[in-house]
Amino acid sequence: MVQIRHALSVKRADNFAEWYQAVIAEADLAEESGVRGCMVMKPWGYGIWERIQRLMDARIKAAGVDNCYFPIFIPLSNFEREAEHVEGFAKEMAVVTHHRLIAGEDGKLVPDPEAKLEEPLVVRPTSETIIGDAMARWVQSWRDLPLLTNQWANVVRWEMRTRMFLRTSEFLWQEGHTAHETREDALTETHRAIEMYRACAEDELAIPVIVGEKPENERFPGAVETWSIEAMMQDGKALQAGTSHYLGTNFAEASGIRFQDREGSQQLAHTTSWGFSTRMVGGVIMTHGDDDGLRVPPAIAPHQVVILPMLRDKPEDAALLAYCEELRDAIAGKDVLREPVRVLLDRKPGKAAAKRWDWVRKGAPVIIEVGGRDMENDVVSLLRRDDLWNMENGKPNFSTPSRTETADRVVAILQDMQTALFVEARDRRERNVTRDVNEFSQIEALYAEGASAPGWVEVQWSRPTGEELEAVIERLKALKLTFRNVPVDAPPADGKCIFTGKPAVERIIVGRAY
Repeated sequence: MVQIRHALSVKRADNFAEWYQAVIAEADLAEESGVRGCMVMKPWGYGIWERIQRLMDARIKAAGVDNCYFPIFIPLSNFEREAEHVEGFAKEMAVVTHHRLIAGEDGKLVPDPEAKLEEPLVVRPTSETIIGDAMARWVQSWRDLPLLTNQWANVVRWEMRTRMFLRTSEFLWQEGHTAHETREDALTETHRAIEMYRACAEDELAIPVIVGEKPENERFPGAVETWSIEAMMQDGKALQAGTSHYLGTNFAEASGIRFQDREGSQQLAHTTSWGFSTRMVGGVIMTHGDDDGLRVPPAIAPHQVVILPMLRDKPEDAALLAYCEELRDAIAGKDVLREPVRVLLDRKPGKAAAKRWDWVRKGAPVIIEVGGRDMENDVVSLLRRDDLWNMENGKPNFSTPSRTETADRVVAILQDMQTALFVEARDRRERNVTRDVNEFSQIEALYAEGASAPGWVEVQWSRPTGEELEAVIERLKALKLTFRNVPVDAPPADGKCIFTGKPAVERIIVGRAY
């Protein structure tokens, strides 16, 4: 068997958690900031987020939603209006109580007792309450509806156990907030938003997801319905990749969002909220990464093609750079995935092999090396990131197209890679979803200590509520399992609930999750 020396020191199969951290470090995505639970996103990692943001923002605006911005500080009294909402976030809130520092007796800075705020301010964990205040001012008549807003912002949730990108105390996201005349209009918007997330995840991030409704215990605090997209990572765990909530009139009542209806009566608006965050960068890592680092889907790669001239600090370098510039311009003149190809000519000094492996670890989709001999033969040495190794000799799988055909070859590779990464992840997920479970004991066996990671289980259930649901949750918690969602495209129920023995009403996904 051919031995391959991979670019990372730790393999996924040996320790997935350590592998994840290694990818972040060696792909130069992010680093610790010195503030617990907060990270510094480095240019390549932030560049991926910027691509996701740009593509998502286009989808948001295409739906007629306007961007705006709301303050990061929210009066504590805003949260106190909606008991269930504040209870859901209370343990994660960062609170500002003073507005000035002074030198203490030991010379260290301390809050000035004379500068205590009359009312504490919560650092934004989510914006329903403060946006609700604005909507109460902006909505007076049915003619003002629907009101469709979105903001790109940072939020703070004081997490106890943090992991870069996946669960940080501060993260970046977009949060959409809308108000509607009727329940039906609000539900339409709720479903539109979750479909938008599905399309972005699958078409652009190449991450296959399952769309479905969350059970009542997994709903957003204060919501009537919560819908999610769930993605399976390579270790079989679920990542909640985006959520959309129908809030009914609960938040409208708390914030006073009332309007005069078509008959002249006062009504409460029906509201929604939906969000998608930087945890998706973590999802890209855990869905597409391999033992050589990250593989970035072309649609979200800051640079889809990286050209590496093999410079030798000699006079002939000028001709080689000119050759590479012509190549860059030819490739950048092509379109792929509805945009011009993004090409970087990496002029930084350094050995070509070292630079190549830096970009392999970062996951640039196509890496092109050009040396003096390539220039003499009017060819390039091209490496496709998702087909990195020649399995016959264990060496990088270079091809050598002519310079004139390289641009068209690159376009074909990028289009194919975008689809291939999605298909690979989808097929892996389907191999790891168990659907023939009829007894809870089968779940216990699948997730028993020492058993191989089984992925997810799709089971039939009776949608229990109250104490009956709590009992089911405790049984799952003992196995470190949670309900993910009720898939919209699952077959109808045709048996008994594996938890209660009652007739099942639907099918639900169960699994371990991040």
